Amino acid sequence: MLLWLADYLSQFHSGFGVVNYLTLRAILSILTALGMSLVLGPKLIRRLAENQIGQTVRDDGPQSHLSKSGTPTMGGALILTAIGVTTLLWGDLSNKYVWAVLLTTLGFGVIGWADDYIKLIRKDPRGLIARWKYLWQSVIGLGVSIFLYSTAQIPAETQLIVPFFKNILIDLGPFYILLTYFVIVGTSNAVNLTDGLDGLAIMPTVMVAGALIIFAYLTGNSKFADYLQIPYVPMAAELVIFCGAIVGAGLGFLWFNTYPAQVFMGDVGALALGAALGIVAVLVRQELVLVIMGGVFVMETVSVILQVGSFKLTGRRIFNMAPIHHHFELKGWPEPRVIVRFWIITVVLVLIGLATLKIR
Repeated sequence: MLLWLADYLSQFHSGFGVVNYLTLRAILSILTALGMSLVLGPKLIRRLAENQIGQTVRDDGPQSHLSKSGTPTMGGALILTAIGVTTLLWGDLSNKYVWAVLLTTLGFGVIGWADDYIKLIRKDPRGLIARWKYLWQSVIGLGVSIFLYSTAQIPAETQLIVPFFKNILIDLGPFYILLTYFVIVGTSNAVNLTDGLDGLAIMPTVMVAGALIIFAYLTGNSKFADYLQIPYVPMAAELVIFCGAIVGAGLGFLWFNTYPAQVFMGDVGALALGAALGIVAVLVRQELVLVIMGGVFVMETVSVILQVGSFKLTGRRIFNMAPIHHHFELKGWPEPRVIVRFWIITVVLVLIGLATLKIR
């Protein structure tokens, strides 16, 4: 929106042309989203508390979590508001990728909001019935996958890159739709499973989004893409603005979500942020690198799958509790220790993911 305004005003004063620089708009998007989160955060928390929209803690979980009962939740609405407004302000709204990531993120946010609403307002602990949740996730995931495949203009938009190998580009054809669907829906649910401790999910999300800023910028720049021997996707560079908004909004939310949390993001935030990371990774053609950088999300998801599978097949549990962050809590790790160590793991994995740009 402001890009269009700056283009118009530049005919009167050349100084407005500076807004066309992607790097400047990226910085401004981070600061805008961060500022919005910090300003609106206290008001949202107060409103949630006044309406008694608080977290319900299961009594079969770690006993240390019982004190969190009643903490305001659905704070993910703050993140989505900051991301949406920031992207509309600083993004190029003529770019189809901008609308694809924005609408996908907001769509998954609506699903999460419905789940939170049923659990917290209607007091139904089941929340949105699982089959309905996955149905609507599938509708949005398949919808955006088909849209991206049908509007792809160059082969690079639908080729699969294999990390560390520069000459392996797999033409997916229609399988691109299936892969995109699984990446978006899978990442959405993986982040949701990770969101169980104060700040545990949001900081890895910020780190991965920060790395995706680099991937988006390089993939959308023909010279850098040629030098690094990665596919050049012309419209991908504008995703820098969206990822910057995630970073800023995420850091602003962490201000209130850090241990001990004043607010939780709820499904409205976790489902949306996971979908956002998934679709951006698809658009910059780094689905497999996302698996590396989001290793904490993968670990949490696998721990649940193994736990459920083992119990159904043998009647025994592999972990004290799943997702795995609860396992470490029950082994005696204080919550801040679990959180920070998972953050450190994410830093290492993100660096490995970035290394794939050069080690090919």
